[in-house]
Amino acid sequence: MTRFTNLFAAAALATLAFAATAKADALSQGVVIVPAAFTLYDAPSPEQKPVLDHGFKRAKIVSFATRMAPGSIIVNTREHALYYVLANGLAAKYRVATAKPGFEWNGTHKVSIMAKWPNWSPPAEMRVRRPDLPVFMKGGPKNPLGARAIYLGSSIYRIHGTNEPSSIGKAASSGCIRMLNEDVSELYQFVKKGATVTVL
Repeated sequence: MTRFTNLFAAAALATLAFAATAKADALSQGVVIVPAAFTLYDAPSPEQKPVLDHGFKRAKIVSFATRMAPGSIIVNTREHALYYVLANGLAAKYRVATAKPGFEWNGTHKVSIMAKWPNWSPPAEMRVRRPDLPVFMKGGPKNPLGARAIYLGSSIYRIHGTNEPSSIGKAASSGCIRMLNEDVSELYQFVKKGATVTVL
């Protein structure tokens, strides 16, 4: 038994010595050993430094040059993309649905109201076009505003979820910015009242 114990101890010491040598060799060659807890949300390009996920799980963290302050939102309607501005030239990017032809708009507003599972009162002009719409619809999974709504100033426009996920990535709305319910629920956690929202 003693002989077996001695052999086991010698093998363990040899393994530790090999690991220490390998680590020293890696450091001497400029290799960075990354702790297991360090995770990347999106693999960086060779010219980029590694990027942490910033707490976002559904958004794609991308390089984004802008003079807008962190916490601002920029919607690029041609890309059908929403960018939540982060620090250091980065943004959280989501795919969205934007206005269909004839309903396009651009401009800047401040976030005025934020609501979970919002109720919906279709604007009068929408009900003229769609007399089948109700005057009021309680919030819930069947509501067109989806899981969350971020209201833009005193305008009729919102960033909101949708019960039509197939519309994402298309020009499909009457002017509002639609997101998947899972995406708008995540974004909602980061947006603050008073934040600037610019639609291009």
